[in-house]
Amino acid sequence: MTKEWTSKKDSFEIIDVRKLTGNFLPMLLKKGNITSVGEGICVIQSFEPIPLYSAMANLGFEYITEKVSDNEYRVYFYKVKEKQVNMPGESDVPLKPTAMVNFKKIDDSLADILVNFWDLIWGENSVFEMKFKLLLSLANGVGGGRFRQATRELVKGYAAGVTVAELDELFSMFVWNQGVGTFASEIGPSPLFAAYSLIKEQEQKGVSKADILKELVERFGENNPQVGTLYKNKK
Repeated sequence: MTKEWTSKKDSFEIIDVRKLTGNFLPMLLKKGNITSVGEGICVIQSFEPIPLYSAMANLGFEYITEKVSDNEYRVYFYKVKEKQVNMPGESDVPLKPTAMVNFKKIDDSLADILVNFWDLIWGENSVFEMKFKLLLSLANGVGGGRFRQATRELVKGYAAGVTVAELDELFSMFVWNQGVGTFASEIGPSPLFAAYSLIKEQEQKGVSKADILKELVERFGENNPQVGTLYKNKK
């Protein structure tokens, strides 16, 4: 069924992100926040930007996607209701798969394949409850020594409803499975353990989950060089 607003999609402001190499999600969220109900934007990407759909939906947007060519997708977002989101994670899972931008640098087709693989794994048709799926991915990251991945999954897991009690048990299992030495030398000094400690300490102080999540994203988000997936030149 054709959406009524599609007749005016050609008048939407165009935002072409194909040549952007940084994390452009905050820019798009800001643009979405100031877009009025009844207006829209068109995002152009060289692969289908599937992870963007939920972020914009949580801002009150509907969308349609058009594949212009193998290297050009146009997503028309139309705002149907007012809903402010100031940071990733307020009403949507924080820390989107920004690494897709790195794959795009290699090959657009590769990025398109991987973003669809991401959707297969992390899309809506999952048997596992999302928070447990994120804990599994977190544990897998620790087992492989990928603390960047594990930290990102922890932040997302907390946003998805993981409790401190569940994290306590998980970290106890890390001591059991990885060994005391590995925990002391690798896990303890990691950003993963720092993020876990922050959650536990702040909850003990009675800080709200929303405020804890905000601090998590600020301290252990894309701007943290040990957590972000995009390389940044040091000036």
